[in-house]
Amino acid sequence: ASGSVGSDAMLAKLSEALFVDTLRRYVASLPEQQTGWLTGARDPIVGKTLGLMHSRVSYPWTIVDLAREVGLSRSTLVERFTRYLSEPPMTYLTRWRLQLAAKSLTGSSKGVAEIAAGVGYESEAAFNRAFKREFGIPPARYRRESRGEAVLRATA
Repeated sequence: ASGSVGSDAMLAKLSEALFVDTLRRYVASLPEQQTGWLTGARDPIVGKTLGLMHSRVSYPWTIVDLAREVGLSRSTLVERFTRYLSEPPMTYLTRWRLQLAAKSLTGSSKGVAEIAAGVGYESEAAFNRAFKREFGIPPARYRRESRGEAVLRATA
C-alpha cells in the first residue's frame, strides 16, 4: 500500500486509534487506589476538570468556575480531584501552567511577559514569583541556563 493515495493519512489514523485504545485499556486496568492524572481522567468529573484546565490554560480559572462547569460544589470537587491527583485543582493548575511556561522558555523566543500571559498570568511579576517558587530561579535565568545546557549537549 506504500505510495497509494491516502495511505499515509490512513496509517496515521490507524496508529492514533491503536494508541487511544491501548491507553484506554491501560487506564481501565489501573487499580482503584492508583493516583495520578491518568486515573483522574478515568473519573468523569475529574476527567472533565482536567480537560477544561488543559484546553483553556490561559483562562482565569477559579475553583468556583471549575465547580460550576462540572456541576459540583467547590468542596466536593476539591475532595474528588485531590483523591485522584493527590493535590487540589488550583495547585495542579498552577504546576501545569508553570511546566508549560518552562517548556516555552526553552523552546521559543517569546518574551517572558508573553509566556506568562499565555499560561494565564495577568502580571509578569506574579508569574516571576510563582515560577521562582516552583523552580527555584527566575524565568529569565531558567531560560539562559536551559539554553546553555542545550548548547553544551549539542557540542559534546
